[in-house]
Amino acid sequence: MSSITATFKRVLGDFTLDVSLQLPGRGVTAIFGPSGSGKTTLLRSIAGLEGTPSGSGGLGGSGGSGGYLAVNGDVWQDTRVNVRKGIFKPVHSRSLGYVFQAANLFNHLSVQGNLDYGLRRIPLAERKVSLSQATELLGIEKLLARQPNTLSGGERQRVAIARALATSPQLLLMDEPLASLDAQRKAEVLPYLERLHTELDIPVLYVSHSLDEVARLADHLVLLEAGKATASGPTRALMTRLDLTLAHGDAAAAVIDAVVTRLEPQYCLAHAGFAGGEISLLNPSLHVGQRIRVRVQARDVSLTLERQQGTSIQNIFAVTVTLVSPDSPGQVMVGLDASGATLLARITDKSRDALQLQTGSRVYAQVKGVAVLG
Repeated sequence: MSSITATFKRVLGDFTLDVSLQLPGRGVTAIFGPSGSGKTTLLRSIAGLEGTPSGSGGLGGSGGSGGYLAVNGDVWQDTRVNVRKGIFKPVHSRSLGYVFQAANLFNHLSVQGNLDYGLRRIPLAERKVSLSQATELLGIEKLLARQPNTLSGGERQRVAIARALATSPQLLLMDEPLASLDAQRKAEVLPYLERLHTELDIPVLYVSHSLDEVARLADHLVLLEAGKATASGPTRALMTRLDLTLAHGDAAAAVIDAVVTRLEPQYCLAHAGFAGGEISLLNPSLHVGQRIRVRVQARDVSLTLERQQGTSIQNIFAVTVTLVSPDSPGQVMVGLDASGATLLARITDKSRDALQLQTGSRVYAQVKGVAVLG
């Protein structure tokens, strides 16, 4: 089975990165955590940009670089203290693509020239992603003759991603690639990132501070805090684990997998089936049979003891309470099982007491269609 093993211990002044991770060798793994948690340091360590050994074996370089990294069976680094003859592939010998917050395009080259630069690094026999495939996936065919300084921020970032793909990497690293873009440009780029996820068999490590991006793109999630991995696992499971801070506060949400079953174009509505029933959302661009991820924020879920009639809320699901956990003062987070799918509801302490909620209670969850993100 393909996998990525990453174990690093690096001391940088008052900060220590100390992680040991076993990650999927395909799909998108998001690395999420607050500023200063070590997300970029971890990514740079994987790239070989941090902690180059100063001697053979053991720890070396700035602050020490003890670690082990293997990508789908290919060992890129083994500088653990008990290894006599250390292995450390320099960054140019690691089959990876790296996309930064800034596009970092060569302004003296056209878009085509930037792509050709990435392509020239890879011998013909090792090219798995063609230039035409990369440009089509990122939708930049009409930009090839343009100069970088004539592109929008979203276009520049799409070119940067295409250039990284042109190297046919075994691993694609993305360090907050949308952080410098405004909401409109993010919305422009995100669909292309989704295409990479579904159409390319290249594992992606994606650093982000945005839960929206994580929920939309990631199959697997690593939570970092103060240089340590506090949790690692499937995104859907971690986002609703009430023992984690991720499942608390105003941004708490559940992610469910669904398939579009029918459309009501006159209302710009799509209806999608999931384990708990059918959920409706505003999205005129979906098509029947399309697999989608739906994000339901806990603050948008209300609970009732009986199924309501004559209401504007169309999404009503029979659920069972799995856990009630304190949230912010005066509020609780309620875990809900919708026939195998997990939802969260953030309600007041008074509502909990009025409904007499406890583990095993059977209630109905209500979600406004305009609040569903998909």
